[in-house]
Amino acid sequence: MTYQTINLEIADRVATLTLNRPQAMNSMDTLMMSELADCFESLTSNNDVQVLVIKGNGRAFSAGGDIKMMLQSNEVTDFNVLMEEVTRLILAYYQLPIITIAQVHGAAAGLGFSLALASDIVIAEETSKLAMNFIGIGLVPDGGGHFFMKERLGVPKAKQVIWEGKLMNGQEAYALGLVDQVVPADNAELVVNQFARKLLSSPISAMIETKQLYHQQKIDELIEVLKLEADAQLRMRKTEDHLEGIQAFVEKRKPEFKGR
Repeated sequence: MTYQTINLEIADRVATLTLNRPQAMNSMDTLMMSELADCFESLTSNNDVQVLVIKGNGRAFSAGGDIKMMLQSNEVTDFNVLMEEVTRLILAYYQLPIITIAQVHGAAAGLGFSLALASDIVIAEETSKLAMNFIGIGLVPDGGGHFFMKERLGVPKAKQVIWEGKLMNGQEAYALGLVDQVVPADNAELVVNQFARKLLSSPISAMIETKQLYHQQKIDELIEVLKLEADAQLRMRKTEDHLEGIQAFVEKRKPEFKGR
């Protein structure tokens, strides 16, 4: 299958998926979301793949949802389509019978960070810039961000990190437990390749069974969280704070929120 916004290469039981909108720091528009969902769904039945590596082309993993797209899709219908694609790609990714590795360099923010956290293993360069930064534009995390943050941090700490929306480097994210391994700048690809080879020399079928056992217990919860996130996003998009957050982002200034 040929894609416009992502590249997929398969060799020796490893699939490498590259987010490929480098001019936009691999921010996700509707097309990329749809192509990611299609790709994950196709990999579900590919028995030749046991490891999937996700990385970004250019200087970032993914800056998150495309802000320009958000400005253009104000209609409820457009927004619902968008959230349907987010739900489809996250559910397909979470249920993959494959060990998934996020290879993070540069920015991994918003929806991009949710996708990274949905991976079984997150390997980030120490100079990475990671943030669950929806709060900066008056929104709540989507892409299962609430679910994956809770899985890694527990509810109390997850709330604090989401509310703060802090930009973290690789070491800071590792200290919190959001990243599984930190590597020097420009070394992520080498380390990820070595890690993938180690997995493939292990009884990986048994490892995948363990993943499936845990994930199958959690799938109903993830589905519910994705629905609640979509409902919350729709409500938040109508607030004055969100409009101010977007305007401030476009004008490159500090927003003045009023809690409305």
